[in-house]
Amino acid sequence: MGSSYKGVDYFGSGPHRFEVGNSARRLVALSTLSGDVTDAGTLEFGNREVRVYVKGRLVAGSESALWALRDAISAQADSAVVSGTLEDQYSREWETMKLLSYEEDGPTSRGREVSIGYVAEFGQLASG
Repeated sequence: MGSSYKGVDYFGSGPHRFEVGNSARRLVALSTLSGDVTDAGTLEFGNREVRVYVKGRLVAGSESALWALRDAISAQADSAVVSGTLEDQYSREWETMKLLSYEEDGPTSRGREVSIGYVAEFGQLASG
C-alpha cells in the first residue's frame, strides 16, 4: 500500500519518508504572560497540534511532468482547501490534516529522469 493524502498518491513518484513532530502539552511560564520575571509557575494550555512531515523526491520523466507533480502538491497548501486523511506507506493514518507548507529542497536534478527534493508539512489544527 502506498502513501496518500486525501486518497491521492502525491508522493509515490520517488522515495519519501514520514516524520512525526513533537507530541506534548503546550506549557507557558507565567512570567512570560505577565511580563513580570518574579511571577513563578507554569500554565498548561492543552496539547500541541499534531505535525507530520513528508520528506522525499518528486521524480518524473520530463520537466513538464515534474511541474505537474509540484503544482498538484502545492495546490493543496491553499488555506481554502479542506483537510483530509494523510496515510503513510504502512497504513498509519492521521485524520483532519491540512498541508501547511510545501518547500522544495535543492535544485532540480536532470538525467534520464528529472527530480527535486521536497519537504511537506502537514498539521492537525485545532481550528479545523
